[in-house]
Amino acid sequence: MEITYDEICRAEFNLLQSRIEHLFVNIDIGCPYGHPSVATFHQATFAPLNERAMELFLTAGFRRNGNSLYDMHCRDCTACIPIRIHPGKFRLNRNQKRVIEKNKDVQISLLPLTVDKENIDLCEKFLQARYPKEDNSASGYYREFFLNTIVESVQLQFRVEDRLVGTSILDIGANWLNGVYFFFDPDESKRSLGTYNILHLIQICRKIGIGYLYLGYFIKNVPAMSYKGNFKPHHLFIHKKWQKKK
Repeated sequence: MEITYDEICRAEFNLLQSRIEHLFVNIDIGCPYGHPSVATFHQATFAPLNERAMELFLTAGFRRNGNSLYDMHCRDCTACIPIRIHPGKFRLNRNQKRVIEKNKDVQISLLPLTVDKENIDLCEKFLQARYPKEDNSASGYYREFFLNTIVESVQLQFRVEDRLVGTSILDIGANWLNGVYFFFDPDESKRSLGTYNILHLIQICRKIGIGYLYLGYFIKNVPAMSYKGNFKPHHLFIHKKWQKKK
């Protein structure tokens, strides 16, 4: 029987993990997704990683936050489930076709990840609209979350008549693309820019031959996270294995 990509990655990651697990600590905070339980981040801070190491972490269900990599070790909750798409196997549905049609006037640019007033202002507007009660700031998101020195990161900008309406923060490797965060103009919510962003990420992967698109967490009862399940087929990381969902 042929050994699969995931089996190879799992074996490599287990060896890597045995060497670095002592670097990880558990950090308890209130659940950032509103669940009434303590969230436990199992994380470590890293110096620059080679591309293969980052790939192994992604295949093992880890996420990036600044220079830290983490997975969730919550005692009373398993709602956060890593999700990925194999771009070559993705199939458009009717609603996604309509989203493409309604955004035909959007111009898209792939650029280096930098901090500027335009992005800060848009991110601040997004955070104030979506998470007004939380102690969030756009400058804090960039400083502590988006910017990093461990992997290659870029931004995908969405514009309408030269006005910035959305920015996607991405980590990129030869065979993987990691969607870190997406923020958009709340006044443009009818465009379904979150969906449009993922559709364009799939297109980028297909154009340059990337086999795996990681979309962060799928959380069933959180609309901002559950919509990712509309991209089919997809895979969910359950019991330490990627399981296909049609």
